[in-house]
Amino acid sequence: MPQIDSWLHVTFWRDVLHRTVAWAVHALPAVLLILVLALVLLKVLNSLCRRVEVSLMRRGRSGDVKTAREIEKRSETLLGIFRTTGKVVIWVMVAMLVLVQLGVNIAPLVAGAGIVGLAVGFGAQELVRDVISGFFMLLENHLRLGDVVVVNGTGGVVEHVGLRTVTLRDESGVVHVFQNGKISSLSNMTKEWSAMVFNVGVASKEDVDHVMRVMRDVARELQDDRRYRASILEPLEVLGVESFDDRAVVVRALIKTQPIEQWQVGREYRRRLKKAFDAHGIEMPIPHRTIHWAQESSASRADARPANGASDGASGARFGENGAHA
Repeated sequence: MPQIDSWLHVTFWRDVLHRTVAWAVHALPAVLLILVLALVLLKVLNSLCRRVEVSLMRRGRSGDVKTAREIEKRSETLLGIFRTTGKVVIWVMVAMLVLVQLGVNIAPLVAGAGIVGLAVGFGAQELVRDVISGFFMLLENHLRLGDVVVVNGTGGVVEHVGLRTVTLRDESGVVHVFQNGKISSLSNMTKEWSAMVFNVGVASKEDVDHVMRVMRDVARELQDDRRYRASILEPLEVLGVESFDDRAVVVRALIKTQPIEQWQVGREYRRRLKKAFDAHGIEMPIPHRTIHWAQESSASRADARPANGASDGASGARFGENGAHA
């Protein structure tokens, strides 16, 4: 009751008002200044990232298209992580400075954070492993945003690369998330350049040298097309006869393309090659199956006819008997 009476007294609220005004006069400007400095630092961080990105893009344009794409992918990946890390550091510093202005002793908080961090380091070993693996994966430039990769047997386009996880989206639109520490196999199909391998099967009777000439001519026409000229890095390389059997001869060829362009170029090349084979009369093997109908000999049919007749007569007799009995 005495405490309640003190709260209802005028002097109590006068002291509260006095302390609030004193804090507003001394601490509020400092808090506002801290927030303004935080916004300025965020602007500087974004501006610095944009300048670095523009500088890297300018350097990439001075080289070939392949170099420009590689620099663009790497800059997007690294600058995205740099922005996120910088924002986290800035806001943590702002929170600590604001607490100091509010009169909170942050020394126990810092000490406690150190102890908690040590405990987390021992308890969350999997998280630490993910972060370390992600750091070295980015440092060694294994994958970037927009790459088509196969991670632990699952393929897709890289949509997110972080210090803890990697996110892929496959051709069906399904999103797959992998922890960096649990990535045991990584295959990048679009790093620096890509390639499409063709195994072209033709009938065994066809002239293999003629088939190879037609394949080179079709690839040359495709490379001369302005729609695919920039996507193809080198002319078609015919590797030779890969295999043959009693039905087909398989000719293997390879075409080198820009990253992620190999599938589009491959589809167009197959379409043109089919039309060229039809125009030159080159036959492609088609799977078929031969069915033989078994036929009885005349002797076996003659031997079987009396028996069938007798059985028919017997059946008729039995039917007659049944009918008479009825």
